Amino acid sequence: MVSQQIILLIINVLGGIAVIGSYIIVLRKAGPNASDALWGGVPPAIRPVYSVSMLIAALGYIAFLYLTVFKLVPAEVKIAGGLGYGLFYAVFLLILIPSALWMPLTNAYVGNPGTAMWVGVRVVLATVGLASIALLWALLALKTQSSGIAYWLAVAGSGYFAFHTAVLDALVWSALFRRK
Repeated sequence: MVSQQIILLIINVLGGIAVIGSYIIVLRKAGPNASDALWGGVPPAIRPVYSVSMLIAALGYIAFLYLTVFKLVPAEVKIAGGLGYGLFYAVFLLILIPSALWMPLTNAYVGNPGTAMWVGVRVVLATVGLASIALLWALLALKTQSSGIAYWLAVAGSGYFAFHTAVLDALVWSALFRRK
């Protein structure tokens, strides 16, 4: 493993801790009824769909993380002709940092609804969705000798992750949340 892969792994370990930590901190502070409030107007009947989708998206994340950290050779990565492995740093940061901000911002909005806070929630969700689409594009535009199972699992995982974050979270959840 070369230093570029180690850096990407560190970004994901620290970012993952930040995301999961933000959920734990908010849910512990907000109390036992917090999860219902954080669902907003999302009907209870479709919440299980979201839960299953989150698990599939997480598996997709693991697939593309595995490819980018353990299977790609950073010096050989060419994305759309001119971009290199460093693009993955930016994309993962644009997924992880806003993801870590989503729960605290949503909780703050629930406690004190206002336009500025709602815009903040929507911006972090849109950023994650767009970064997820950028990751899918980068994988599809990747010039690589490897088109094996790890690559195709990463592409499929990235595609589902992009669907979940860009469609279910940024569009559907946002539209349903405000209907409460």
